[in-house]
Amino acid sequence: MAKKKPKLVDVRKPNLCRDTFLYTEFPKIIIDNHTVEYDIPEKIWITDTTFRDGQQARPPYTPKQILRIYDLLHEIDGGTGLIRQCEFFLYSKRDKKAVELCKERGYKFPEVTGWIRAVSADFKLVSEMGLSETGILTSASDYHIFLKLRKTRAQAMNAYLDITKAALDSGVIPRCHLEDATRADYKGFVLPFAAELMKLAKEYNKPVKIRLCDTLGFGLPWAGTALPRSVPKLIYGLRQIGVPSEWLEWHGHNDLHKVQVNAIAAWLYGCSAANVSIFGVGERTGNPPLEAMVVEHAQLKGMAEGVNYAAITELAEYAKRELGFNIPHNYPLVGRDFNVTRAGIHADGLLKNEEIYNCFDTQKLLNRPVRVAITDKTGAAGIKHWIEAKYQTEIAKHNPRVIKIKDKIDDEYSNDRVSAISDEEMFGWVREVFGNDLPPLRK
Repeated sequence: MAKKKPKLVDVRKPNLCRDTFLYTEFPKIIIDNHTVEYDIPEKIWITDTTFRDGQQARPPYTPKQILRIYDLLHEIDGGTGLIRQCEFFLYSKRDKKAVELCKERGYKFPEVTGWIRAVSADFKLVSEMGLSETGILTSASDYHIFLKLRKTRAQAMNAYLDITKAALDSGVIPRCHLEDATRADYKGFVLPFAAELMKLAKEYNKPVKIRLCDTLGFGLPWAGTALPRSVPKLIYGLRQIGVPSEWLEWHGHNDLHKVQVNAIAAWLYGCSAANVSIFGVGERTGNPPLEAMVVEHAQLKGMAEGVNYAAITELAEYAKRELGFNIPHNYPLVGRDFNVTRAGIHADGLLKNEEIYNCFDTQKLLNRPVRVAITDKTGAAGIKHWIEAKYQTEIAKHNPRVIKIKDKIDDEYSNDRVSAISDEEMFGWVREVFGNDLPPLRK
């Protein structure tokens, strides 16, 4: 029996899903206990929105800075296609200059793509820049269609389809961004619109991509939750009407602390592409962090030969040094103290075997050696570890020199010190207790 084609429900009043979104209360998690199965695509990848959504959260990058970030993304990707695309604004001279510089590199990955509103005037920008793919803003929820655009669903859909046809007529692959999909009428608008897009794809024999946008971070990663918040069900329904995995993309926000797990859920349930930004920096609470999704990909699909995982650390250092990023010290993977332990008992474990308190070989994979921060909780084991990490020597934790340094540290904290001991202080104390026997520094 042929599947029934979804039909647009062109309502007179907006459906604001008030059973879930009361606005005067936190949004409700509705469990319907109807689950869908995993549908992990054979290939999954990352797309990047650092130069689009990422620039909506900070002062604009200069073209030179964009080029350097783009080079580092290419370096992380290593020619594998893991970081498959980047999207760019196309409006200002600065935007256009950045696109030109990145295109001149000639990299296959990440591919340079555009982003426009669903208006024909914007589409001319794509043609002028010579891009083969562009994102198109196609707002999906009645919040946007009725309250922002002041249109009916039919009017909005027709406008979206017209600009999609214009892209296809010009040989440009359209990527329709279903803004606010996690508050949209799924059966009444999302599925019918997607079905029309697939009809166009068939007519033109060209891809028409769909990006599901969790604009306010309402998405939930669990299959047993109800639409429109269930990421698994959002993906599942589109797959059921014939949308190929490789034409599906997830774009999330972190308003409710689920941005990364939602992106992974999209992969698990049939979406090939997860849209990210470097260190999660995007509008308001941000997008899935690029570095986190690179590591998630390795966990789900295995380490990819060619991917330069250590370049993640290089990107973080550039962001802090040149872009003014204030990455929290305890931020996973790239924070200053990500793999630093302070507790003496933990330091003792690290000395016996660093696997006990280090989640993976951070030195090998991220060029981040495990470290011990010196505080009143560090103990002799931590001091021993610090000395051996900085100097070409081995020393027992009960060595009189170690005990002398521990006594100095204890004195500091007995006098109401609250900050950690700096490396500069430690170097001074080591020179003092070793004297002429000071070992050479490690390179």
